[in-house]
Amino acid sequence: MDFQKRDTERVSLLRFSEGAVMSEVLVLNFTYEAINVTSFQRAVKMLFAGKAEIVHDRDRRINSPTFAMRMPSIIRLLYYIRRPRQRVALTKKNVLIRDDHTCQYCGKHGERLMTVDHVVPKSRGGPSTWENLVCACMRCNNRKNDRTPAEANMDLQRKPRQPKYIPWIQVKRNTLPDEWGKFLFLYNVSIEDRVES
Repeated sequence: MDFQKRDTERVSLLRFSEGAVMSEVLVLNFTYEAINVTSFQRAVKMLFAGKAEIVHDRDRRINSPTFAMRMPSIIRLLYYIRRPRQRVALTKKNVLIRDDHTCQYCGKHGERLMTVDHVVPKSRGGPSTWENLVCACMRCNNRKNDRTPAEANMDLQRKPRQPKYIPWIQVKRNTLPDEWGKFLFLYNVSIEDRVES
């Protein structure tokens, strides 16, 4: 027990044998559902405390003066954590995520230069709600101007709605390790499948 306590305190001193910087570790609930992305340091502490087990490790090794192990990539908690679904906050960022950074008028995709448009303009009493806000490119937003889509002769690709769920875990696109894919299946489907109706 002393050995584990001593090594747990030294976790902050652990380094990869190649000298690489510490990276992130995917945390799975007891039921193998992804619940969090944590730091390498915290993951090792959870392993030493007996709160988690390694599901997948990486090729790189980590070393302390008295212990060596492969660097974890995915860990699973040995107990179940109940996490209630939270309401999704109405923010510009969340509207863009809901619409997958795709203009709801022309279908153009891009993370930059996307704006949020009121379907019914604010000047005409249009509320700032999930059902009245859509992602729009600058060109379509300027073309629509202060009109409704019908007046501007522009059709919405889909009716906007309030999402009931956006994943707890936010992973930057094209940056997750391959082994995480089977646990992050929500990121391998279209945005329409990700946002429940």
